[in-house]
Order: sequence, then C-alpha cells, then structure tokens
Amino acid sequence: MPMLKQPSAKYRAFGQIDLPNRQWPSRLIEKAPRWLSTDLRDGNQSIIDPMDAVKKRRFFDLLVEVGLKEIEVGFPSAGATEFDFISGLVQSDAIPEDVIVQVLTQSREDLIRTSFASLEGARAAIVHLYNAVSPAWRDIVFRMSKEEVKAIAVAGAKVMRDEAAKYPGTDWHFQYSPETFSTAELDFSIEVCAAVMDVLRPTPDHPIILNLPATVEAATPNVYADQIEYFCRHLPNRDAAVISLHTHNDRGTGVAAAELGLMAGADRVEGCLFGNGERTGNCCLVTMALNLYTQGVDPELDFSDIDRVIETVTYCNDLPVHQRHPYGGELVYTAFSGSHQDAIKKGFEARETQNDEAWRVPYLPIDPADLGRSYEAVIRVNSQSGKGGFAWVLEKDQGLKLPKKMQADFSRHVQAMADELGRELNAGDIWDAFRRAYHVKISPKHFQLVRYEESRAADGTRIFAGTIAVDGAEQSVSGRGNGLISSVMGTLRDAFGVELEVVDYTEHALGAGTDARAAAYLECRTPDGRTIWGCGIDEDIATASVRAVLSAANTAVAPA
Repeated sequence: MPMLKQPSAKYRAFGQIDLPNRQWPSRLIEKAPRWLSTDLRDGNQSIIDPMDAVKKRRFFDLLVEVGLKEIEVGFPSAGATEFDFISGLVQSDAIPEDVIVQVLTQSREDLIRTSFASLEGARAAIVHLYNAVSPAWRDIVFRMSKEEVKAIAVAGAKVMRDEAAKYPGTDWHFQYSPETFSTAELDFSIEVCAAVMDVLRPTPDHPIILNLPATVEAATPNVYADQIEYFCRHLPNRDAAVISLHTHNDRGTGVAAAELGLMAGADRVEGCLFGNGERTGNCCLVTMALNLYTQGVDPELDFSDIDRVIETVTYCNDLPVHQRHPYGGELVYTAFSGSHQDAIKKGFEARETQNDEAWRVPYLPIDPADLGRSYEAVIRVNSQSGKGGFAWVLEKDQGLKLPKKMQADFSRHVQAMADELGRELNAGDIWDAFRRAYHVKISPKHFQLVRYEESRAADGTRIFAGTIAVDGAEQSVSGRGNGLISSVMGTLRDAFGVELEVVDYTEHALGAGTDARAAAYLECRTPDGRTIWGCGIDEDIATASVRAVLSAANTAVAPA
C-alpha cells in the first residue's frame, strides 16, 4: 500500500505544551546525570535471541567496569532464567558495594512479590514499578477510566511498601514509571505520580525515582523537554523525587530528547550501550556520555577502550554496531574526502606546535586516542580522496613528508591505481604506487646506484666517481659540479645524455637516533619543460640525495 498523499487524513501533529517562560533553552548541562543501564532488561528483551546467564554476566561485568552505578538487571517475574540470574548476582556477591541493581515489575501483586524475592539478601536495590497511563492505552488496551488506571498504580505502590518491610536488611529504593508518559496528559501523569508518592512517603534524604519515559517518541525533542519542565514545576514535593528519563528513538532523536530533558530539570538518564532497545532503540549511553565529554564535562563513564566495549556488546547482543554509529562506529573517525583529509592533516600538524591541550582538529569532534583508537585509521584513501589523504598515509606508514608540489604529482598515480582497483587503497597499495612512480627500492630499474665516492677538486668543485648499473650492466662513471647533486647531474649528462635542471630540493630525517634514515626529494625540469620528481631514501643523507637524482633520471627516460 503506498503512502498517503495527504497524511493529515491519518496523522495529527503533536500539540505544543502550554509552558510560559520556559527555562530549559538557556541552560547548559554542566555535570553528569545519574546513569542507569537497562541493557540487561530493555536491551535484552529487544534482541532476537535473549542473552543466556553467561552472556548476561559478561555484560554486567562490562557495565560495572565502564562505571555504571545503577544497573537494571532484569524482569524477575518473566521466568526462571531471569529470576535465577538476578538471585545469583545477589547470592554470589557479584554486585560491588558502590553499585545498586534494579528490577522491573508490572503493577501486579504476584509479580511484585516475585521481584522482591529475587533480591533477597541484597545490600541495596531498586524495585521499578510501572503501568501505562496514556489515553490510547487506557481506551484501547485496558478499557479503563483514569481513576481505574490510577488505582492500579496506587495498589502496586502499597504492595511494594509492604514487601520491602519483609526484608529489613536491604536498603530499598522505589521507582515508578507512568509508562507512555510522552503521549499522556501531563496533569494526569502528575496526579498518578503524586498518588504513588502519598503511599511510599519519600523524603529528600530517601527520594523516590519517577521515571518519565518517551515510550514512543511522538514529538520533537523540545516538546519532551517542555513536558519534563512542566512536570518538575507542578509535581508536589519535587525535592523528594529524582526525575529520570527513558527515551526511545522512534523519530531518531532519543539522545537529543534526553539531553534537552536534563536541561529541563531531570536528574537521571536510562538507556543502553549503543542504543539497543525496542523498535529503533533507546537512548545511547555511549553517545550521550561522550557528547558530554566533548563539551568538557566528565561523564563519569569510561569508554577509553571503546573497541573492547563494542566487542563485548556485539558478542552478547549478537547485533553489530553500525560503521557510522557516533563515536564507536568503525568509520566515524575516517575521512575519504580530499578536502576533509587535507583539513585533518593540517589540524594534526598544528597540534605539534600549539602550546596547550585544546582539541582543534577539523572534522574530528573528539580525539580518537581518548577512546583507544589510533591515528593511522583517521585518513583512508579511495577514488574520492585527494593528495592530503595519501600524503598522510605515507607519512604515518613510511615517515615520508612529501613536498606539496610532489603530492600533486603523485596524486595522479594514486588516482590511476584507485580507478583500476575500484576499491579502498591500503597503506601497502600506496607505498607500492610510490615506489613504482619514483623508482624507489625496486629492481630492476634503468639507473641503479652501485657505489660512489665524492671528492673535492683543486678548484673547489665536487667530483662524483662511482659505478652505476644501466639495465643491469655496471658502468664506471664520473662527473663534476658545484656540489654533490650537480656533480651527479653532470655525470648523467656526460655519460648517458640525460639532462635535468634542479628546481627545488628538500630533505628530512626518517625517525631519530642511531637507526635514523634520511629522505631526499628533488624537483627537476627537462629541456622540453616537463617537471620530473625524484626521491631517494638511505641511511646517509648524501647518498639519499644521489638516489633522488637517479630516481628523477629514471622517470625522465621511462616511457610516457
């Protein structure tokens, strides 16, 4: 069935919130929220094959390692597998002292009792009660009035209160979610939450957690922020409640909604690593935490080895992390575009001379090294790349710092290889293209240096005397000039009829210390006006310059 040409016949825009003088648009997020991972509950129920106990334990240990202090570990009334896993965590002392686990239950007496039983012996725990309150659920799913829906929440709160009293050795915390909050009437959500608070009697020292989920993301993030600010303004005893957010990603803005919700007064964020969750997923805790990090705010979560985090998450969920996923994707720090590559290369060069630690590399919102990624993968080369890309690869892989004009000369060789292969070029491909283009470290080649000596004549000129193999046949040759390079040029002219004029010469060390080598680059002009480039690499800079001359000569005599 095709999409409707007039969707207004079927869909309606979400209404705005009556919130005069809203404050959240002018606020900043200046500290990390309380985080809760629901990977083992919401995330687990959303994958094709839910995790077994071994995978859940591996995931739990990862969450602890990255710094999560509140972890929703399951739905104990769902079955024996869930119950036994949760009870096993408690009984095996697997929960660190600074971590508190949470379980979820519907507002039904038997399910609530099972939830408390699964946590018997815990030092501290959160029991999370929920029931849906929005019109669509009241009218279509439950066929109940507002009063009947509120009564379900109140009845569940009373059971929670009474069950907690049976286990006095545990520090119990209560959480309530008016599920489908994002599509419910705000005043009714407040009414239900206030009724639950009347039963549980939270205090500022021992507050209730009120979780306000965007169960289905139905509006733009600013509307959700308005809902949160309205709720916070009108909730009785606001200081006795922790306001928690649980956003979904149906419109693709789950992270944005959570960020604006914090600005609107919320204290806590629920989500999953890399956004796993029902339908299009939950708020991605990795993205949101690292968004804070790039704003100079400590997220209090550690993703300094993000590839190992990805390895565990993908193993446990059996779901891939998309290559373009913010911060974690394989390609998110990779530039193929020539203009991007040039800007990134210049950014890294500038960092070598700047006198502070401020991160100002174009196109990279975060330093990949902070997440355990290497710089070598930042720039990669394909048919869309420019000279900055392969220049970066050569510098990082071989230490070669090509002059700007030589980069332009070499770019046509790289482009030809990319077009021929029809794929991304790796460092080995680019090095092979460079060696062939400039006759570096390849054999056979037309002119090959065997050995040489340099001496000074009585008139001050330099004398080059040595052996050069021409198509494999060694010949003794000599020549003189004002310096070593010009004496080699004179030798090529007199012995082989190859005439070149030096336009520019540069050199640099490759590495440092006793094992350092040198690279020399030579720009030459032929009698017919062609520009020829040569490159020489050797342990000795003088020999590198000789090899650069022969490299240019080989290009000059090579077939066009």
